[in-house]
Amino acid sequence: MAIKASQVKELRDATGAGMMDAKNALTETDGNMDAAVDWLRTKGLAKAAKKSGRTAAEGLVAATVEGRKGVVVEVNSETDFVGKNSEFQEMVSAIASAAINAPDIDSLKSADLNGKTVSEAITDKVAKIGENLSLRRMARVEGDRVVSYIHNSVAPGMGNIAVLVALNGSEDFGKQVAMHIAATSPHALNEEDLDPDLVEKERQIQIGIARESGKPEPVIEKMILGRMKKFFSEVTLLNQAFVVNPDQTVAAAAKEVGATIQAFIRMQVGEGIEKRQEDFASEVANTISAS
Repeated sequence: MAIKASQVKELRDATGAGMMDAKNALTETDGNMDAAVDWLRTKGLAKAAKKSGRTAAEGLVAATVEGRKGVVVEVNSETDFVGKNSEFQEMVSAIASAAINAPDIDSLKSADLNGKTVSEAITDKVAKIGENLSLRRMARVEGDRVVSYIHNSVAPGMGNIAVLVALNGSEDFGKQVAMHIAATSPHALNEEDLDPDLVEKERQIQIGIARESGKPEPVIEKMILGRMKKFFSEVTLLNQAFVVNPDQTVAAAAKEVGATIQAFIRMQVGEGIEKRQEDFASEVANTISAS
């Protein structure tokens, strides 16, 4: 019998199985939805749905550079053990390679990965590994030269922190800047690139602190200017003290070697995700009570 696209979608939503797996299940069971679910379960392809509610805050970030462009992706898992799994690493590497030509994460999710979409490949890996996995984000950068740096590398091109630097300058200097970024985590390249809301929030904080001093308004204004300058020196790359030579700013170091830093990306596994804190004993107890 002919299988409708709406049936395939319904089965995918219910089980988390890949599109072709869902279609095959419906074909094998003559379109019977309940039987198709059972068919997927017997094949081990319906596990993904059970994992989707779990927090995935571990995993890997991976960087790929091709010519004058580079991309970083983050693929999350529930535990850091999965990051050491060679199959997971191979998948993350393949996703990063596919991302080099993807304009955004939605395009990446539907990109081809060995005959399946990236989303389907991840769903298949969930069923095999037994943990919730997710492609969380990607970012890209372009410039005259793109240099990458991986911190806490577990395999070529992937680890806990990935940095890309686009610059007009040498690869050696670019690598130094990338390592600096990994260590200092600047918010933006310069003051102009900072989020205006972040700047205004900091300004209001500093106004409140300065006025608590009870000093005259002209003095308060100078205090605010000085404190905002210090803030910019802490959160913008070009104004930060260069870790290689703290007596110089990054901007001064770049000028000294005739380089121009054009853009950067810093991505760290799990940043911004609220991780569930639960000890092993509690996890075992919960497992026993649920059985």
